[in-house]
Amino acid sequence: MKWTKNRQRPGEKKVVSRADAVAIMITAGAAAAVTTFLTVSGIIETLTGPVTLTLPLHSSHQSPTGLGLDSVARFTSMEASIPALPAGEAVLLAWAGALNQVSFLAVMALLFLLAFRLRGENLFTPSSAWIVGTCGAVLALAGTVAQALGAAARNRIAELIGANQRTPGESIGFVAEFNFLPLLAGVVLVLVAGVFQFGRRLQRDTEGLI
Repeated sequence: MKWTKNRQRPGEKKVVSRADAVAIMITAGAAAAVTTFLTVSGIIETLTGPVTLTLPLHSSHQSPTGLGLDSVARFTSMEASIPALPAGEAVLLAWAGALNQVSFLAVMALLFLLAFRLRGENLFTPSSAWIVGTCGAVLALAGTVAQALGAAARNRIAELIGANQRTPGESIGFVAEFNFLPLLAGVVLVLVAGVFQFGRRLQRDTEGLI
């Protein structure tokens, strides 16, 4: 006997119906198209200017005064409008934006794949594990590199416009807030790919027993 696709018990409700799966596929495709257009527009704006950026500050020199309750605070960022960015920093920001979009496209591609497989009730296919693992690796790598490039460019721009001014005998450190979510999500997806491989083997074994 062959392993049939329709293994749903009578009266059992599907977690994701075919209509839901199609809706997810359409939403993922539309989100990928819209965000890609916005990313390209942002890259063009970055390379040609003017552009408004949130820049990190060297907090030891940025302290507001006049606060109540004997409070002490420090500025950690500022928003600056710049008519034209230096070529090197503009390219770094452009690459950061492109890699961030690649990370987002990897997630959308994964959603599309899972919805497509669930619609056909055939999730554990030979290519599913490979696609899930690839999406995870792309998300982890592209998201991490994008943050590093963006932080380097913004630190350099903050120094160039004089937001982080040097004092004698002191050097300005690298200021960045690293988001570990893309890296962790990518690692989780790689592990899920291993689960898909295991599920595929179980399915083959079950087909052989029936």
